This record gives sequence, C-alpha cells and structure tokens, in this order.
Amino acid sequence: MQDRDETRTRILQLIDPFNKKGVAVDESTQFQRDLEWDSLTAMDFVASVEDEFDILISMNRAAEIETVGQMVDAVGQLQGER
Repeated sequence: MQDRDETRTRILQLIDPFNKKGVAVDESTQFQRDLEWDSLTAMDFVASVEDEFDILISMNRAAEIETVGQMVDAVGQLQGER
C-alpha cells in the first residue's frame, strides 16, 4: 500500500488529460463544477483510476465522489480492503 501523497500525485496525473480548461487542481477541486466534466468524462476518469490502482469503484460510490480529495481517500480505502 502506498501513502496518501503518492496516491494524490498519481490521481493528479490521471486528471491532466481530462483537464481541457487547464484548471488549477487541488484536493478541493470538484469534478463537475470546477472541471466541468459531464457524466461520460467522469466515468472515463473513474475507469482510468480503477486501472491505475487495480481497484473497483462501484457506481454508487463513484456518484458520491465530488472532489479530488474524496477520490484520494476512496482509493486509499479501497486499497486497504484488498
């Protein structure tokens, strides 16, 4: 298992190709409001996170994740469940 800083760094790298507007991203960045992602973009991003971390994020859980920080925490929790 990796530490939270490493998880955050990897998630920020995964966000980059989806950040079409070049928004400055931090843990409070909201995917829908700040990055203006539609549901398809959000699902593509979730799929990339699942592949990167070898985890499965349920549809219900994905719908509850609104910020970068919440995604970092969710990945950490899901990795701990393996």
